[in-house]
Amino acid sequence: MQVRGPALAAAISLALAVGLVGCGAGRTADKDGGRGKNTTASINRVVSIGIGEPKHGLVPSDTGETQGLLVLSALFVPLLKADKEGRLQEVAAESVTTRDNKVWTIRIKDGYTFHNGERVTADSYIEAWHRAAYKPNAQDTSYLFAKIDGFADVNPGAESAVPVTDRLKGLKKIDDRTFQVTLAAPYVNFRAMLINLAFAPLPTAAFEGSGFNKAFGEAPIGDGPFRMKGVWQHDRSVEVTRYDAFPGEKPKVNGVLFRIYPTLDAQYDDLLADKVDVAPVLPLGKLVEARRVLGERFQLSPRAGIGSLGFPSFDPKYADLAVRQAISMAINRENLVETVFDGTRVAAHSFLQPGIPGYRENTCGAACQFNPAKARELLRQSGFTGPVEITYNVDGGSRDWVDAVCGQLKENLGVDCVEKAEAKYSDLLTKLKARTLGLGVFRSAWTYDYPAPESILSPLYTCSSPSNFYGYCNRDVDSLISAGDLAGSPDTAVTFYQQAEDIIAKDLPTVPLWYLRHVYGYTDKVRNIEVNDLGMVDFGRIEVV
Repeated sequence: MQVRGPALAAAISLALAVGLVGCGAGRTADKDGGRGKNTTASINRVVSIGIGEPKHGLVPSDTGETQGLLVLSALFVPLLKADKEGRLQEVAAESVTTRDNKVWTIRIKDGYTFHNGERVTADSYIEAWHRAAYKPNAQDTSYLFAKIDGFADVNPGAESAVPVTDRLKGLKKIDDRTFQVTLAAPYVNFRAMLINLAFAPLPTAAFEGSGFNKAFGEAPIGDGPFRMKGVWQHDRSVEVTRYDAFPGEKPKVNGVLFRIYPTLDAQYDDLLADKVDVAPVLPLGKLVEARRVLGERFQLSPRAGIGSLGFPSFDPKYADLAVRQAISMAINRENLVETVFDGTRVAAHSFLQPGIPGYRENTCGAACQFNPAKARELLRQSGFTGPVEITYNVDGGSRDWVDAVCGQLKENLGVDCVEKAEAKYSDLLTKLKARTLGLGVFRSAWTYDYPAPESILSPLYTCSSPSNFYGYCNRDVDSLISAGDLAGSPDTAVTFYQQAEDIIAKDLPTVPLWYLRHVYGYTDKVRNIEVNDLGMVDFGRIEVV
């Protein structure tokens, strides 16, 4: 899941900062209060969860941000999921098999139906995927289908180019429960990609010609454990209720009320007032208070995101490797994590994350170790006189940590540090795409779409990637990532990805700062609240006490 570009983690927080406050906790009463007893009345309770206004209509392939995905994860089920150790497990898929990593056969489980009673079949996936990839539909996650044979024909890269067809060549129905996916080239991590809800099936009611029925996104019909109750009440709420015909694990609550908030602070205030049961994200400025007030109900969990500083390779001022090393070594990551983030992030010293196959500790080496004396010496040798510029987007909530980093650079390097604020993420993105000089170092964050090294390394560090805003290009890195993609097994692929990471660490186009973590809280009215690495709440486990 991702917002392509350097501000994904900020975009997740920003997405929570839209909409208007709804009202009411959404609980029904039961005779004994429902506390401590697994009564029918307790099971029938509705749990309320805070979100921000989703960016688009609630269509899986058009939803790449956490707010909409939280709702969709209650309404749809993925083909596969990853457990806490990153191991893949079948959900709607009975099997996903291949002999050559190019032609994949997907067989779906029997018994799944959409909430209108329509049977989920191979066609439900094929027709949804055709439309997800088709350029005129402009789906947010269309890039995830780019590895399928024929994608260039339905979604040509040039902005003005027109598709020659609306059908992906690589999709073929075998029978009602089986379809075949042929990729343009072998890709070892294709199974991992299928955890993403962009690959969810859709009923015929979702389609209109080669596109989507616009009304569908207001009241989507899924195949998951909950179904829509009414329609999306923009800037207020979305409500779902248990779907009794769901063949998988039945939820322990009768429904979920997603309450839409304009800010994290407003959501947090309602959490303390028992007006919302779960706050999936807590505001940075309230972390100390929240830890004290919520106690055991203040929770941290791993998050699929890494925060970094990016260097513009197109700016001669930062072309010297010694300058980049000096800036990195002048930053005390551990201190920032404790003082700015109250210990809710983890200092990063590698370019891959814990939990990703192939992760190794400290691949950045000495360049990511705090060493102010060495940093000053490197800067002196380089002839760099400053100032260091750090550009960030104001709407991403980064000012506090940028202030702290600038303070460290001034103290530890003996040069001035200038903070350059762009009002919006889109403004920063425009200037990065144009390779505007004078931006200096820029804040960057990334969340992977699926737990594979390629989902981090390829978009950020390959020469032609549209998300490589550093302008970094090393053909050896491209070749090694490609070799990993073409490898015969995930274990073999990892060795190539690790070699690519080693080269990136030497070139230092970015410096990792911290691994992100989910910081969430809940009231004493609910229990068994878990948030996974992609920010999704496990709705199957939630209970009202």
